[in-house]
Amino acid sequence: MSDREERFGTDLRLLSDLLRGDSRSGGEDLKTVAGGGGVDLERVAGVENLQQALLLRFLTPVGDLAQLGHPRYGSRLFELVGELNTETNRNRAKLFVLEALAAEPRVAEVLRVAVTADRRRDPARIDIAVSLRAVDRDTPINLVFPFFLEGGEAS
Repeated sequence: MSDREERFGTDLRLLSDLLRGDSRSGGEDLKTVAGGGGVDLERVAGVENLQQALLLRFLTPVGDLAQLGHPRYGSRLFELVGELNTETNRNRAKLFVLEALAAEPRVAEVLRVAVTADRRRDPARIDIAVSLRAVDRDTPINLVFPFFLEGGEAS
C-alpha cells in the first residue's frame, strides 16, 4: 500500500458494497475471508476504508457516539425519518450529507451531492450520490447511499 493510501487507514469490513451502500442487513456486520488455512475477519484499506467510513458516518445519528468521546460524529439524516419524500426534504438530506462530509478530515473537496427520489423501488427511498476528492488524491471517489424516509410519497 502506498503512503498516499495509508493515509486512509485500515479497518474491519462492515459493509459488503462500498460503491452502492445497499448492504445494511442486521446481523451481517462483520465480514470474513478464508485463507491461510482458516477464516479471519476481512479488512478494508485505502480508499475503500474511506468509502466505508463515510457510509457508516451517514448511518450513525449525530450524538450516538457521545459516550465514546465523539459527540459530533454521525449525520443528521435520521431527522428525516417519518418525513415525506418531497423536494424540501431531499434538499435537507443534501444539507445533512454536506455537514457530515465537512466533518471528515480525509475529504479535501466535495465535488457533487445529488439527492433523488427512487419511487420505482420504494416511495420512501432517496438515493444520495456523492462525488468527492480525498486528501492527496486526484481521482474522484464516488458512492451512492440509499436512505429510507419511511414517510410515504409526495411530489
